[in-house]
Amino acid sequence: MKSAFRNAVAFKRLSHRSLHKPSHSPLHFPLTAAPPPSPSLFSGIKSETFRPISAPLRYSSMTDGGSNAPSSLQKQFEDFRVQLEESGSVRERIRGIVLEIESTTRLMHAGLLLVHQSRPLPEVLEKPKAQIDVLKELYGQLAKFLFECPGEYYRYHGDWRSETQNVVSLLAFMHWLETGTLLMHAEVEQKLGCMLAITFGAFYFIMSQLLDFMKLISSLHHPEFALDIEDYLVGLCFLSNEMPRYVVNQVLAGNYDCPRKVLKFLTDLHSAFRMLNLRNDFLRKKFDSLKYDLKRVEEVYYDMKIRQLANGDSTEDHGTKAES
Repeated sequence: MKSAFRNAVAFKRLSHRSLHKPSHSPLHFPLTAAPPPSPSLFSGIKSETFRPISAPLRYSSMTDGGSNAPSSLQKQFEDFRVQLEESGSVRERIRGIVLEIESTTRLMHAGLLLVHQSRPLPEVLEKPKAQIDVLKELYGQLAKFLFECPGEYYRYHGDWRSETQNVVSLLAFMHWLETGTLLMHAEVEQKLGCMLAITFGAFYFIMSQLLDFMKLISSLHHPEFALDIEDYLVGLCFLSNEMPRYVVNQVLAGNYDCPRKVLKFLTDLHSAFRMLNLRNDFLRKKFDSLKYDLKRVEEVYYDMKIRQLANGDSTEDHGTKAES
């Protein structure tokens, strides 16, 4: 009993020493609290710890450096606004002239419709011919506007393109009714006064801007306003669209020689178009319509031959008569 008591007392003393004696073992963790840090050490730690506070300062400097980007962007779109407004004003002026051209072509077409009623040809062509001078004046105004915007012909060309194609078809139809031949490209320009309009437009613009004499000569020798070739060709296709109706009405009126003349004209025109390498565009589609018009005229002429109503003045007809 006494030995057990002594062992318990000895174990208690040994455990008390182990708690208060410092240990040199790396696995021993002292239970005493750490002393508070010194002010100098805390200030150093604070400065190192909160250094990212300067990051917003770098962000603001980047923002100030890129402030030129919004200003340049606004300047670019301000230039766009000015250019679009100027282009819109020019288009409005051109559109006003184009509306007058469209009104003039309607009057010409209404006059030419009388040809399907077997009216005398001078009576039919009297009113349409009177509108040619009006068209010449209107195209002169277009030329003057184009000289105010040098190099912008094809930018605004689409604003009067369809109207010009209709004008070409009407002029070509009138010319064919009078002569039975095709109206050439240069002749259309002469009727519309394109070259005269260029000269007047160049003179007006150059004198208003007080340019030198050499620029006047160069502008006259290098005109920008002229009849586009595709517009001329499309106008000829529009002309062929009118021929089948004209042939039928002429046959009903007793003009049995008309199908032969129209057939020869359309055949020559069709063979001439065959020389062109046409793309798959609007002009190619109109050329296809020319082929259908030619086919319709051939059918009318064939019916006339079957009924022996066509005039036999061709070489084939003479050969047939000689054999008979």
